[in-house]
Amino acid sequence: MGLLRQEAGPEETGLDAKALDRMDRHFAHEVDEGRLPGFLVSVARGGRIAHLTAYGQRDVAAGLPVRSDTLWRIYSMTKPVTAVAALILVEEGRLSLDDPVGRHLPAFAEPRVYESGSGGGIRTRPAAGPLLVRHLMSHTAGLTFAFYHAHPVDALYREAGLGSSVAPGTDLAGTVDAYARLPLQFDPGTQWNYSVASNVLGRIIEVVSGRPLDVFFAERIFGPLGMTDAGFQVSDEQTARLAELYGETDGSGDGSGSGGCGIKPVAGLPLHGRPRFLSGSGGMVASAHDMHRFTELLRRRGEVDGVRLLAPQTVDLMTRNHLPGGADLRAVGSRPAHDEPGNEGIGFGLGVSVVIDPSRTQTPSGLGTYGWTGVATTAFWVDPGRDLTVQFYTQVRPRSSHTVFRDLRRLVHEAVTG
Repeated sequence: MGLLRQEAGPEETGLDAKALDRMDRHFAHEVDEGRLPGFLVSVARGGRIAHLTAYGQRDVAAGLPVRSDTLWRIYSMTKPVTAVAALILVEEGRLSLDDPVGRHLPAFAEPRVYESGSGGGIRTRPAAGPLLVRHLMSHTAGLTFAFYHAHPVDALYREAGLGSSVAPGTDLAGTVDAYARLPLQFDPGTQWNYSVASNVLGRIIEVVSGRPLDVFFAERIFGPLGMTDAGFQVSDEQTARLAELYGETDGSGDGSGSGGCGIKPVAGLPLHGRPRFLSGSGGMVASAHDMHRFTELLRRRGEVDGVRLLAPQTVDLMTRNHLPGGADLRAVGSRPAHDEPGNEGIGFGLGVSVVIDPSRTQTPSGLGTYGWTGVATTAFWVDPGRDLTVQFYTQVRPRSSHTVFRDLRRLVHEAVTG
């Protein structure tokens, strides 16, 4: 078990202690008002943790506090880890970003693209070009999620039983085959649509390496980096440290009488025992210590404490914008929800978002800042220009968009003085 500890004072790393205290009080208020169960936030400069706060409960009913060793379902923050795993294989010459996906997964050898119609009347055509590994990593593959309700292909995913992105009763291989039987929304490499692509990438890692995804992660990433709690399941010993997962309510039945938004426990990932479906898209659990090690790998361009997993140039490639024409998410998003102010000035690399125009972003951000979030309201980012890394954890699946990430970015920005 690794523990995250504060290693320096805020002022000696160019951070304003009073501004950081304002940040803590802001999120503590969210906890006290019943909108969050608890939280952990860490801010580091030059790799040294200069601010670390744990507040509130990891399990409200049991009265168990958030601690630095609390385990979190990180959901989509799994995707950057999957991207690093794939890039390890690229460096070894066993995989190429320009490999057709069909070379490794024959079910994708002849992808078809939606043309018109809906339901049983959908018409498709052959894709204009091959679906490549780089398209999976940049979410320009044309794949989708079933929970979107913006395109006829989204409905096909639901009809195929992929409402939770998993084909019922199957493992990763079976689920990815189910994806391959459905048409793409657009020609690969032409638009951006956040999707199940990281699951497909995870299956490619299994095929190329000859190892199950959880084993490859453990042997090639978690073990070397000392990510001692990270994985796709929790042991009996770890269970007591796992945070309860909550969902937002509308306040009408939470007993608060406030009429505002509250939280209640909801079902989460099946983490007790090895899951049959190993999701490279969102299956991981980890501690803040684990993810600090991972963010350090990225911040240090592929090396931590003498352990090198990737070449510096590979991390640079990963954290560079790969969207068509160098555009941002708003310009090339394939559905109406992508056309929102929060996507202005934000591009996408290989498994991470990246700030390409700070003047157009909704919240203060440094040029080249990269990272990602998870659906249970977890986030990390690395700001190379300020040599800054930030992590935030709670466990609330929101009913709609909320301001936690926007507030976090603003409050951290206000604390950077040097």
